[in-house]
Amino acid sequence: MGDLYLDADACPVRAEALRVARRLGRRVHVVSNGGIRPDPDPLVRTVIVAAGPDAADDWIAARIGRGDVCVTADIPLADACLKAGARALRPDGTAFTPDNIGHQLALRALGAGLREASPLAAAGGGRPFGRADRSRFLDALDRTLRAAARD
Repeated sequence: MGDLYLDADACPVRAEALRVARRLGRRVHVVSNGGIRPDPDPLVRTVIVAAGPDAADDWIAARIGRGDVCVTADIPLADACLKAGARALRPDGTAFTPDNIGHQLALRALGAGLREASPLAAAGGGRPFGRADRSRFLDALDRTLRAAARD
């Protein structure tokens, strides 16, 4: 049975992920640059990495493998997880898959190029994260962890 990896910096569903993992008896690695209170549960490992934009991603990518699941909003990290044979979910429950990751990487690159070309443009932002998102995430994580256990 695999582990659950949380890209925990700014993760809005950390408590929900821990709840599902505990119910299924899965080990959890909560990885961040700091500011995360350690959990007393022996199944939960709090990992504090050095400061840096990709330090948590690099730590996860170096350890994740087949049967594991990562919760992240970071598209390049999700790509690395998929390449390692793991599964990856966004905090809203949307799955990253081999079929959609290329498109998402391309959109990310396009967005970066547009921001670079027009640095004074309004930053925008996504819609607020709500209860329906949390509910979708809980269901998706439960299904994904169970499917990953069969991998």
